Amino acid sequence: MGTLVDAEEFLFLLDERQLALQAVPPGVVLAGELPAGALDLLAGIVVPHQLVAAASTAEAIDADGWLHIGDLGTLDDAGRLRIVGRKKDMFIVGGFNAYPAEIEGFFMEHPAVAQAAVIGVPDERLGQVGKAFVVASAPVTADELIAWSKTRMAGFKVPRYVEFLAALPLNATGKVMKDQLR
Repeated sequence: MGTLVDAEEFLFLLDERQLALQAVPPGVVLAGELPAGALDLLAGIVVPHQLVAAASTAEAIDADGWLHIGDLGTLDDAGRLRIVGRKKDMFIVGGFNAYPAEIEGFFMEHPAVAQAAVIGVPDERLGQVGKAFVVASAPVTADELIAWSKTRMAGFKVPRYVEFLAALPLNATGKVMKDQLR
């Protein structure tokens, strides 16, 4: 996404407990939610109060005026911010955070994969595991994709299930409608 002007002033990464991760030391990659200054983002935008549900507003904008947009990002040692997915899409595999966008990126590197979407599904032992939905461009099996994935990503990120579809459900803007995959 780019470099930050002043990490201490403009960036607060929140961990899963909503605690601010501040004082980002050089060379350390941190991951967390990226809230934005609500007043800065909403300046000049007038929304009739009838259109805004109080409960959803209270969830999105905290007491300090930060708008929780749900984007997840990492900050590298050069101060570059990278968006890695959406908080609502993240799932936890045995205590490890798994980001579907990252896993989908790996799948898209496979020559037989035209499209991929990953969601978390319940697992008795690990809490959740990944399930990939794949539109294939060439013959490939689920076992082949899982074995291929094991050579390219950490074990907890490897989807345990692969389902093949003729097409992924897309909205009008071309985004995958993951709610229809659940």
